[in-house]
Amino acid sequence: MAHTSHTNPASHADRVREAAESRNGAASSALVASWRRSLKRYGLEPDERRTPDFLTQQALRLARQPLEQLLRVASPSLDRLFGSVGEAGCSVLMTNAEGIIVERRGMAGDEAAFRSWGLWEGADWSEAREGTNGIGTCLAEKRPVTIHQEQHFHSRNTAMSCIDAPIYDHQGALVAALDVSSCRADLTGAFSQLIAASVCDTARRIESDNFRAHFEGARIVMGERHGRAGAVLLAIDSDDVVIGATRAARQEFALGDTPDLDPRPAADVLSGSPAKSDLAAAERAELKRAILRANGNMSEAARSLGVGRATLYRRMNRLGIEPS
Repeated sequence: MAHTSHTNPASHADRVREAAESRNGAASSALVASWRRSLKRYGLEPDERRTPDFLTQQALRLARQPLEQLLRVASPSLDRLFGSVGEAGCSVLMTNAEGIIVERRGMAGDEAAFRSWGLWEGADWSEAREGTNGIGTCLAEKRPVTIHQEQHFHSRNTAMSCIDAPIYDHQGALVAALDVSSCRADLTGAFSQLIAASVCDTARRIESDNFRAHFEGARIVMGERHGRAGAVLLAIDSDDVVIGATRAARQEFALGDTPDLDPRPAADVLSGSPAKSDLAAAERAELKRAILRANGNMSEAARSLGVGRATLYRRMNRLGIEPS
């Protein structure tokens, strides 16, 4: 059963207004900067009373439609995340890039509370609609955020805590937010940090799985440096041309942020920085494994890698692998 906190709406609203109006507050605090956006840019009031409203089923289907493949890929990861936090009074949500909730996981005993707060499919949690909140502020700032109880802009949302991470698609575009929301007043900071780490890890796993699904026929080269920015993944075709890159890889290799990459030889992309060295090491290990499994038969090794012998020899030469 959900447990709620008891915040004085008037005092909370006054604190938010005072901080948002402060000349220096927004410059020194990301939270206050979000409160200021909510008040000044979106014209919201922290003590505004409003009941949740939801999209019609038809409008919700339209909102979900562009994310259908991502949601299919994400489903096992969402189930695992919910399995680790559901018993603690948390729901797991995914939204589109506009902050509309399109997928959720929750315990039956907590559903009434979450629905009454609008943490349900079809609800709009953009910053423009709800002010500072986990989902909307994560999407606005394109970074993981935790908004705990009284950090929310609206006094009506101060009973909940929201922990979020952005999700980027196979072309590096921001397409979703992953959210864990808690309705427990006794949620501790330490537990919030554990949840935040799980949310970031799950978001990165979804991105990686989605990238692999989109480039199913390509060779995926993975760097060792992952983290909050995501996995460094490149998709390379049978001609040794880079045809896809995750957002983290685009940033690492300065590949630009246009949806479609200009095809580039993998050799040109993979030479240089430490992260590039990681990718080269991973590729070198992949080639050596294939050659060993083929007992030195280059034609067989090339077939197992899905490339021609000439391409295999080019890659070996670039990576400093001598024929056995």
